[in-house]
Amino acid sequence: MRVVVVGATGHIGTSLVPRLVRAGHEVVAMSRGTREPYAPDAAWASVERVQVDREAEDAAGTFAGRVADLRPDAVVDLVCFTASSAAQLVEGLRGRVGHLVHTGTVWVHGDSTVAPMDEDDDREPYGEYGVQKDAVERLLLEETRRGGLVSTVVHPGHISGPGWPCITPAGNLDPSVWQRLAAGEPLVLPGSGSELLHHVHADDVAALHERVLERREDAAGLAFHAVSPQATTSRGLARAAAAWFGREAVLDLVTWERFAEVTAPEHVEASRAHLLRSHSCSTRRGREVLGFTPRWSSAETCRQAVRALVDAGELDLGGARP
Repeated sequence: MRVVVVGATGHIGTSLVPRLVRAGHEVVAMSRGTREPYAPDAAWASVERVQVDREAEDAAGTFAGRVADLRPDAVVDLVCFTASSAAQLVEGLRGRVGHLVHTGTVWVHGDSTVAPMDEDDDREPYGEYGVQKDAVERLLLEETRRGGLVSTVVHPGHISGPGWPCITPAGNLDPSVWQRLAAGEPLVLPGSGSELLHHVHADDVAALHERVLERREDAAGLAFHAVSPQATTSRGLARAAAAWFGREAVLDLVTWERFAEVTAPEHVEASRAHLLRSHSCSTRRGREVLGFTPRWSSAETCRQAVRALVDAGELDLGGARP
């Protein structure tokens, strides 16, 4: 196939584009700037690169036509954030493209009511980001049901892996969490320690996108979670991380009020957003419909991310390496 990937040099595209090339597809990589992908790969040498300001072209009403003019068989949209943007793309691609794959988020679920959650369980989307992603999903899947543009939605959990910071056991991006665990120092965690986090390796997200493209007829009009095989509790992730360094986690479980007293406000806000949602998402549909099983556990995904940060000199663990 000829596949256009929108937002191709980000977290997911870094893994997805080389996968598609190696599978024999012709790939057009659209991105806003000239930034290189997170990891080098010889496969990028055969990729057509197109620079585009999606926000500006959406405002001008030209983006969908720009994509359609590239004559793709399928489009993977990794950076659509509003229903209005999605609607424009659908109008421009309908009748001209065979398959649209949209990247959503597990934030469409909002607060957990069951565990694990299936894709169709009741939801209360969290924040404007989650609300808009939920609206995009509804628009695209209804489009497919009406016999229009065939669409599929992939909902990643907390994307991580080599190349960028990982959500810590405290539910935030505070590097001191990893530093304390590596040193065997006490770590303050809010709540009971049983709050859930559901990470996913970026390559598993890319692999699911690839499988969706391969199995278009099976994936048409459906949404799929892209998460690790199991969620982890905050306590469990802390214990696993301490073990990377031959340590036992020394955890101080405190109230949210106490946590806010000893933690920077931006980290408290992130912790609330992640831990109070307590997401655990089912991978059943991906297994049953697409035969897809994610490769990386939550703990191993985080370990790779932390190791890469240490190796790049972006995280100082006092000489320790996970």
